[in-house]
Amino acid sequence: MTMSERRTRELRPGRRFDLRSTAMFFGLLAAALVTGGLAVRALAGAAQRRPVWAVVLLCLVLAVAVARGRRRRRPSAARIARQAGRALARGTSTALDALDTPPPAPLLTVPAQAGPPDEVTSPLPVAQGIDHEALTPDEFETATAELCARDGCTRVEVVGGAGDLGADVTALTPDGRRLVVQCKRYGEDNKVGSQDLQRFGGTCFTVHEADVAVVVTTGEFTVPALEYAEQCGIVCVDGEGLLAWSQGRAAAPWAAVPSEEPA
Repeated sequence: MTMSERRTRELRPGRRFDLRSTAMFFGLLAAALVTGGLAVRALAGAAQRRPVWAVVLLCLVLAVAVARGRRRRRPSAARIARQAGRALARGTSTALDALDTPPPAPLLTVPAQAGPPDEVTSPLPVAQGIDHEALTPDEFETATAELCARDGCTRVEVVGGAGDLGADVTALTPDGRRLVVQCKRYGEDNKVGSQDLQRFGGTCFTVHEADVAVVVTTGEFTVPALEYAEQCGIVCVDGEGLLAWSQGRAAAPWAAVPSEEPA
């Protein structure tokens, strides 16, 4: 009997398993991962302080990747790991240098008045001869606050605005009393009436806890307004009194309310 001969497929010679190369590959891969983590952390900090450096470095990495991709030959895994390690090391060094270099000082325009908004930290530049009627309502409040600061008040703040409940300026007098001021920039034909005083009187003591309550205006007060203010203990400063106060010819308004002596 004739038996057919079985064909045996010829095996292609392949690369034998090399323990040393494999261990080197995984060692380089681990080092690349650790270096990559450090580089990402450093680059994140550098990107916050130097965004331009981050963009430039990203462009360089993309350019290197594109250049490598154009090459026809296929590098080995060990070579890829070595190249990645060198690239990450250079990126980490550049990022650390960027962190060590202080950023240039920005060009800032320093305002004439420093400190929190609406807080008076300097005396009135020109207290004498100022035309309060020519000021806007906000400027008039600021000018009044600066007069308080000029005459020794501390913690002077302009708090006027929507929902101020009648208080435009608050401060502490030189003897430590809480001062609450309402500013009325009225013209000659518009006087401060009793209704204005009643609204202020209903909040200055109960809501704002004033020890001294003052209403300052560029105009005048009506007679009923003055009578109500006298009953409630509110100090009224009209246009002439404001001019005398600003020129130093009259005492500060809180001086009209005697300080309570301790028992």
